[in-house]
Amino acid sequence: IVAESPSRFGYWHRNSSEELSPKTNHFGLSIYRHFGDINQAGKRMELMFAKPEVETPSGLKASAVSTRAFKGSSFKAILPKLYTSPFEIIFCPDTKQSMYCQILFGLIQRNEVVMIGSIFASTVVRSIKFLENNWKELCFNIITGQISEWITDSGCRNAASLILKPNLELADLIEDVCSCKSWEGIIRKLWPKTKYIGTVCTGAMLQYTAELEFYCGGLPLVSGFYACSEGAIGINLEPLCKPSDVSYTFLPNMVYYEFLSIKEDCDTDSQNQVQLNAMSHHEDTGPVDLVNVKLGQCYEVLVTSSMGLYRYKVGDIINVTGFHNNTPQFQFVGRQ
Repeated sequence: IVAESPSRFGYWHRNSSEELSPKTNHFGLSIYRHFGDINQAGKRMELMFAKPEVETPSGLKASAVSTRAFKGSSFKAILPKLYTSPFEIIFCPDTKQSMYCQILFGLIQRNEVVMIGSIFASTVVRSIKFLENNWKELCFNIITGQISEWITDSGCRNAASLILKPNLELADLIEDVCSCKSWEGIIRKLWPKTKYIGTVCTGAMLQYTAELEFYCGGLPLVSGFYACSEGAIGINLEPLCKPSDVSYTFLPNMVYYEFLSIKEDCDTDSQNQVQLNAMSHHEDTGPVDLVNVKLGQCYEVLVTSSMGLYRYKVGDIINVTGFHNNTPQFQFVGRQ
């Protein structure tokens, strides 16, 4: 699970069978229904950046859960088949070098790419702007078959030496596309087999959707999962709906949920955006169970987990928007 403040919106990395539950497979079935078997169709160009481990005062090693997932043997096994970026580039400590090489590898394998994404929409937008500033140098690398000298990380250089060969035809094609006056639809032009953009576009990431839609040329923006460091909380059962309309369905088997009611109900403005009138709790009511939440009411999320958290305040404020059978669905409102 990936956690980020202030939005707390992440998605479940489907890197190994151990991390999939029957509940999360509902999202996989939704993707299959709309886009077919992505695993068989080609590769994912997902921008992934592992974070270095830190040592706590007691001597324990701590790292992001995504980094631990990247280190797993199951992920390493499927990486060459399903992803464009090799292990060495994902773990490059220099983010700029990693970004450059991930885009380069994606361009070289452009005819195999069927999905583009990252954890958050901001990263996808940043990668396109990075490409806009560096496409000429990338073309030169492809023409010569040599990586730029400023790429000094040994892992990146070794990985590049295995895939980078002189390819004048590909460089000319990329130059023709990138030298256009407008970059509208640039993603679809460079990666023509792409079926959708997989990234979180809800919460704080909603501000990036207009720019991302400009670049993607009509490709669907799919926000799959809502999660935080305290646990996997919900999945999007309607992956083709607009980012502003996404509601996540709770996963009741992941952690035990309770909810602190907010004094004022949530309002919906003309743009269908949920706003809070107040951020204080009802003083005369205790935590509400998952089965007792009310439609249109805002709550702060509490979790009790097998990892030792007891009625832990996640800090997220959610609005109950509906139900899937008896399971509540919700939208993210803000941070307490």
